[in-house]
Amino acid sequence: MGGTRCIGRPPLLSDSGLVCLAVAQALLGYHSESRWLRYANKHLTGMFPYLPQHAGYNKRLRSALGLVKRLIRELATDSDFWFDNHWITDSTPVPCGMSRPTVQRSGLAGLAGYGYCASHSRFFWGLRLYLVCTPAGMPIMWALANPKIGEREVLAAMLEVDAGLVAAREGVVLITDKGFASKPLEKALAEQGIALLRPSRKREKQRYGEPMLKKVRQLIESVNGTLKGQLDLERHGGRTIEGVAIRVAQRILAMTAAIWHNNHTGTPTTRSLTAYDH
Repeated sequence: MGGTRCIGRPPLLSDSGLVCLAVAQALLGYHSESRWLRYANKHLTGMFPYLPQHAGYNKRLRSALGLVKRLIRELATDSDFWFDNHWITDSTPVPCGMSRPTVQRSGLAGLAGYGYCASHSRFFWGLRLYLVCTPAGMPIMWALANPKIGEREVLAAMLEVDAGLVAAREGVVLITDKGFASKPLEKALAEQGIALLRPSRKREKQRYGEPMLKKVRQLIESVNGTLKGQLDLERHGGRTIEGVAIRVAQRILAMTAAIWHNNHTGTPTTRSLTAYDH
């Protein structure tokens, strides 16, 4: 057979329309899907041929995770920042429950776990978002993981999954914090052609390039601040792994789309969402 034939009627809202609706939701700060659809039905009916009900929107959005991931990569590769060989990586908490009963009843039981957020000096229950991006904030790769899994193990797995991307690059410098310090990891990165730049630990002599790290490290904190402060990452509302994954991807795509558009229009502050949040 020459290809796969779609059976049934085509959806009233196309996949591209669905993704546009999801990105607009994230940019305009509607973490509640029901509130967002009420707003869209009142103000955006002229922009979309059809607006689904809450259940249909949620179901289609969860099934569109693969498409959203692909769009993040396609927008990234269509920007000047894709060719930047300086990468920054860090992880940030994605809380998924606040009370003990919620944790016990959650569909994320067995996948999420308890972790500690050093920057806010608090424990949380949920997942951690690992993001590898350029200094401009353009995502290169990302993943969600149980907070009990070590940062080094998650980073190594991400680079293994995207081995083709890493092999196609030369002279990549990966900037991390002390949590990624490991001689085996550093050796494995070197074998992949990646130079690790991180702060020195106690009783370790100052490493090459360390004086410039503090300023650069603030960039990834700023990226996480955009995801949490402007795109409400911690108010995702997901109750299953599929629900959390698509809501995180939705916010990463919204940030990626803004950076991509700012890059193509020559906006000085490439990660600014000011033009899109109202």
